[in-house]
Amino acid sequence: MKKVTEQAIAFAPATIGNVGVGFDVLGLAVDSIGDQVTVKKTETGDIRIKKITGIDNLPLDPLKNTATVGLIQLCKDLNLPFGFEVEIKKGIPLGSGMGGSASSAVAAIVAANSLLSKSLTKSDMMKYALMGEAIATGSIHGDNVAPCLFGGLTLVQSLDPLHVISIPIPKDLFFVLVHPGFRLDTKAAREILKPHIDLKDYVKQTANLAGFIAGCFIKDFEVLKNSLSDILIEPQRAHLIEGFQKIKGSALDNGALGCSISGAGPTVFAVTKGKSTANKVKNAMVVAFKNAKAPKITSWITQSSSKGAHII
Repeated sequence: MKKVTEQAIAFAPATIGNVGVGFDVLGLAVDSIGDQVTVKKTETGDIRIKKITGIDNLPLDPLKNTATVGLIQLCKDLNLPFGFEVEIKKGIPLGSGMGGSASSAVAAIVAANSLLSKSLTKSDMMKYALMGEAIATGSIHGDNVAPCLFGGLTLVQSLDPLHVISIPIPKDLFFVLVHPGFRLDTKAAREILKPHIDLKDYVKQTANLAGFIAGCFIKDFEVLKNSLSDILIEPQRAHLIEGFQKIKGSALDNGALGCSISGAGPTVFAVTKGKSTANKVKNAMVVAFKNAKAPKITSWITQSSSKGAHII
């Protein structure tokens, strides 16, 4: 039996959903940015949000906030004799395509879990975190929640039953993230997607996903470069990001192995071998975004966060 405490603070990393080639199933946790959630036990049996900082206009109603929806169900399922008071410190821009809704949901569950007399498994925690993600995006998909919770690069093979596979990442692989400063909601970005795809495109995308995963296992950067091409989702969403093709071209021209849209966007990510190349790619992408009149550009060079969400 573990020692029961009264308050916990959890940090959950931002994520690159889809990683280009794995729509709704592949995701990567990054180590440069994330959300922080403080959860405190209360004598009342309800869930309430005390404060939200970092971003304005997020709902304080616990039934509408990604951080608390899963906690409500957790209390019901475990018939807990106490409730939780929640404080959310947002570090991930809203509607950025970097898994902000998943990060808050995961951080809240991880913090609350540490206050229980008996810990949940990560599979159980993911179930509750997915409830929060569904509130934000309108659907249940684990490409952000899984890497945020488990860390690293993950493949969600199945949600029911849950089966998450960790994919090794070559140590010299770097990721560039550039956010143009405007919001793009996942629900809206999903609504424009076609319900059907051509068989030939499905075969090609399947080969790219398999090639990317194989490249990670065998640490072959040429295989990774040949595989990092999204022919299904990126073409449908590219018009949502002004100047996307030139931004992507600037990344590839400066040595990126691949470049695509992070999650639903508008953040664009690139994959590079080595930090020096990552610096060149980042600078080129920032210039391209400026040329496209992006309102407020923020950029990061990061590697994968192998730790995932954790108590701080």
